[in-house]
Amino acid sequence: MTTTSLPIRGADVSMTAEVEALGGSFSDAAGTRDLFRILADHGVNLARLRVWVDPTDSAGRPYQGGTNDLATTLRLAERARAAGLDLMIDLHYSDFWADPKKQSLPRSWEGLDLDGVCDAVAAHTAEVITAVQSSAGSPEWVQVGNETTNGMLWPHGRTPRYDLESRAFEEVSPDEASEQYDRLARLLQAGSSAVRAADSRSRIVLHLDAGGAADLYRRWFDEITMRGVDFDAVGLSYYPLWHGSLDDLRDNLHQLVERYEKDVIVVETAYAYRPDNPGGTSMFDASSPAAIYPASVEGQAGYLDDLAGVVRG
Repeated sequence: MTTTSLPIRGADVSMTAEVEALGGSFSDAAGTRDLFRILADHGVNLARLRVWVDPTDSAGRPYQGGTNDLATTLRLAERARAAGLDLMIDLHYSDFWADPKKQSLPRSWEGLDLDGVCDAVAAHTAEVITAVQSSAGSPEWVQVGNETTNGMLWPHGRTPRYDLESRAFEEVSPDEASEQYDRLARLLQAGSSAVRAADSRSRIVLHLDAGGAADLYRRWFDEITMRGVDFDAVGLSYYPLWHGSLDDLRDNLHQLVERYEKDVIVVETAYAYRPDNPGGTSMFDASSPAAIYPASVEGQAGYLDDLAGVVRG
């Protein structure tokens, strides 16, 4: 295990194996070479790697997106370690992407009641962390869930939905909301307890999206801390196209540090290097107030410099 470096300068490299298998390569001024070596040589000190439970359909065909099963993650973790990088393991507790719009049960967990899903969370977490520890050393950070803004492992851990456009939670009765957060807390704690038991050196991250939404973070973490869920750091997604200004992010980070006395980590961010993006998944809108940086490599660098300054503050 390496010493956790602060500040963290990370990159999510979960799709590396798939990119390479499809013929992609990586280069810098020194030429084409291993991505992990390039990152380390340019100041990156942490690799973030997601884990899906079984990213294949009933016929065994991969969903792609990195096909990040445990075996793939272990191979990437070994490469990251060889380059001297720390590790953040991102447990989605799903067979594919988990985010505020979808938190689907793994296919093999369907039909389980809440107790059974908690047991499955604990067993999966222990399996992953033990395997990473054996092959690449103790992961410095472990995410228990990915963008769990609206809960996880639906329907068991669904919580009142936060609407990003209106910046408001859906209206449910206080009793119903309390029961929903009770269930979510049980699932999160099942994962956290399994991390502690498998590797006490790993630090636990709970992760939401909408990093500029202070009201979201205050309510969610008030509910979770009130229920005694064990964690070490607040992880945030912050995409300027959707999540408010850097001032909004700054205000939220200060609130989080003061209110919960936890570390804060922006674990996801992005900015476009071109105004269009094949496939209709553009990260840039010239009419958006967020478009204060040009859609260029230089614009990306300027945005990331400013973001780093906010986090350092």
